Amino acid sequence: MSKQQLLAEKLAANPDGVLERIAAECGVSTLDVVKALPAEHRTIVPGTRFQEIMADLETWGEVLVIVHTPDIVLECVGRVPPGSIGRGYYNIHGDSPIGGHIRYENCTEIAFVARPFNGRPSCSIQFFNGQGGAMFKVFVRRDKERNLLPDQVQRFEELRRRYAEPAVAG
Repeated sequence: MSKQQLLAEKLAANPDGVLERIAAECGVSTLDVVKALPAEHRTIVPGTRFQEIMADLETWGEVLVIVHTPDIVLECVGRVPPGSIGRGYYNIHGDSPIGGHIRYENCTEIAFVARPFNGRPSCSIQFFNGQGGAMFKVFVRRDKERNLLPDQVQRFEELRRRYAEPAVAG
């Protein structure tokens, strides 16, 4: 059985779960898993939209940023501060626990992912490098009852629709 067949069977049996774990089990990249999700669960746009999407995220309020490597799942809640380009990085600094330097030119694709996770809806914007690895992910936050924040879901859907338009995809 090919890796793609294994991936398709795994997602057909259970589309829920950690994308990186599914990728490792199937021997594919995390981006391959995202691309194998049903079309209604993902919208993929070029990485050239990185700065525009990051600028929009600055207006969302507190979000959850996750960096998932084989050794750690690092979660940080905060506002996305304004960014600027310098010395080959997209630099974000401000009054937020979210900050640092991102090799934005390594971002080849950005995925808007809306799918079940642990039996609950989730929405995230995931930034991928040329090897199909997730550089980082920005998730819509949840309230005290663990429901997605409606205003952030609306912003997510508006942004996804804007970049899903055929004229933008080209």
